[in-house]
Amino acid sequence: MERMKKIRGIIGCIALTGLSVLACSGFKWRLEYPKSFIVSIRNDAVVDRTDAVISLTIREIEASYPDFNPEAFIVLSGRKETASQADDLDGDGKADTIFLIKDVEAGEGGNVTVRYAADGVIQRTYPKRTQAELSHKFGGRFVNRKYEGGEFRNVTSLRVPSEHTDHSTFIRYEGPGWESDRVGYRFYLDWRNAVDIFGKKVSDMVLQDVGLDGFDSYHEMAGWGMDILKVGESLGVGSLGMWIDGRAERVSVTDSVLCAVVSDGPIRSQIRTRYYGWKTGSGKYDLVSDLSITAGSRMTRHDVRVNGDPPNLCTGIVKLDDTQFMSTSRPAGVWMALATYGMQSLSGDKLGMAVLFRRTDLVEVTEDAHSHVIVLKPKEGILTYYYLAAWEQEPGGIQSEKAFLDYLNETVQKLDAPLKVTL
Repeated sequence: MERMKKIRGIIGCIALTGLSVLACSGFKWRLEYPKSFIVSIRNDAVVDRTDAVISLTIREIEASYPDFNPEAFIVLSGRKETASQADDLDGDGKADTIFLIKDVEAGEGGNVTVRYAADGVIQRTYPKRTQAELSHKFGGRFVNRKYEGGEFRNVTSLRVPSEHTDHSTFIRYEGPGWESDRVGYRFYLDWRNAVDIFGKKVSDMVLQDVGLDGFDSYHEMAGWGMDILKVGESLGVGSLGMWIDGRAERVSVTDSVLCAVVSDGPIRSQIRTRYYGWKTGSGKYDLVSDLSITAGSRMTRHDVRVNGDPPNLCTGIVKLDDTQFMSTSRPAGVWMALATYGMQSLSGDKLGMAVLFRRTDLVEVTEDAHSHVIVLKPKEGILTYYYLAAWEQEPGGIQSEKAFLDYLNETVQKLDAPLKVTL
């Protein structure tokens, strides 16, 4: 009996200690961030949302809380601090959007509290679950369009030199890269302009170590994973192009290209590429491509802006042997997906790839010698679509065609029922 009393006493002390820590944390937060507001989030989908990343523009926050300060804020779910970030998406040097992350069950709602200090700068650090980077060599020179000497350094932007071409060794792993804790991607920042996949066996960020020792290193299996897609002359997964004379024409011939890392945050990262004077069989266009990825997600979101009135834009998936081509949508749904699944990775195992797009943007589904092609029509020069890769060796990876199709159906349901967010 006496022993049981001691145990209960110890448990009580532990509980009180935990409550005291929470109370002290809450008191500290109120001191550092004296002002606050509530964000309400509602999930009307029939599936749970794990790691839902929510955006709020600072303009809409300031409409109700004009002294909001994006340089000194935290987000609390209950009494627990959760990851957040503030980004400058329009490039004017000031943050214009905040992002936060929350799990929301199907058919349920929830609140988070945003606390802030009206003045000052308070930096918060969270575990990295996304990354975007761009790295090229300094200290060498181009000789016959090959870069000799020099060392790689990360940069926030690059106007691609006219001497640069494929395999010039100037840009580390040949282009910008972006990743989540599920998967990584890159695209070739040259005339090929196609998207490739880095399959990941770990949830840690890995891109910072990829390609430091040459082009071939990431084509062999490493502890983190490897390049798992053979792109060739195809659209890879989700690459942008135009459907001209029965073939997908990638963004290959341009006057100039400027690529920049817009965001490299803990829960969301983004790459922006401006293509000036894209020459196509139907004319010449300027194009802005924004690629973004969020924590816990396999999907890349691709937001495209194009001038003029192009006849179409297209995207798609490489055609490979021994794969199943499939589609999924809901009868009254806005979004649909086209996908392939099978033993199509460069490591000789199962890989699923998909492109998701709005039904109203679809012109046709077709193919050429290299790709399954989705022809889309931008509305007033704007187009948004998603693409994804699911490799069986990723942590908790999808192991069967049925599981991949179930995942696609769930993803389409989420896109069809976006979260409702109110201040």
